Amino acid sequence: MKRIVVIEREFGAGAGAIADKVARHLGWKLLDHALTEEIAVRAKVSPEACQRRLEQVDPWLYRLAKVFWRGSHERSVLLPDADVVDADRLIQLTQQVIEQAAAAGQCVIVGRAAAYFLRDRADTLCVFLHAPPELKYQRVLAEVKNEAEARHLIDTVDQERRAFIRHYYNAEWPTRHLYHAMLNTAMGEDATVETILSLIEAANRREARTP
Repeated sequence: MKRIVVIEREFGAGAGAIADKVARHLGWKLLDHALTEEIAVRAKVSPEACQRRLEQVDPWLYRLAKVFWRGSHERSVLLPDADVVDADRLIQLTQQVIEQAAAAGQCVIVGRAAAYFLRDRADTLCVFLHAPPELKYQRVLAEVKNEAEARHLIDTVDQERRAFIRHYYNAEWPTRHLYHAMLNTAMGEDATVETILSLIEAANRREARTP
């Protein structure tokens, strides 16, 4: 039975709202912003320390870590502490949180390379969400309220995600064989949610029939 849903996405594809609706419908825990908060707690980080030490951080590692940290936030977010900017440490902490959540089950996880961490689990359904460029732009613009910033984010965030996955996993992003389905959210938010729920139900029926 599927006990975990992983939602990976293009930036601006609407994954945050879709994941929230899926989690609410199932009555499962949503690991998106809550995942960021848990990692911060484990890292024992402080925003003030980050502000003091940010200029000492390798810009390349900082960009990689920021991509990984962001989750479904449509705005860039400040890393809470320079210590956690070490992307190796960030991945280690994130993997710990994700694997513990997976062990408990009944959770919806947004991004954070969860499809890589959980790729050997039979109880996990992985979905990749994408959308046409103009639809992504309109979604991001509604969040950031600035045309130039919206265009910049659309042009750069997914490039940085590709660089991150290439650097740490020697793979192209998205790594298609990790996903059970790749859905175009242009079909609408509710239709995408219904499709994901249908995929879970179909997978559970199939597994129930398997001796």
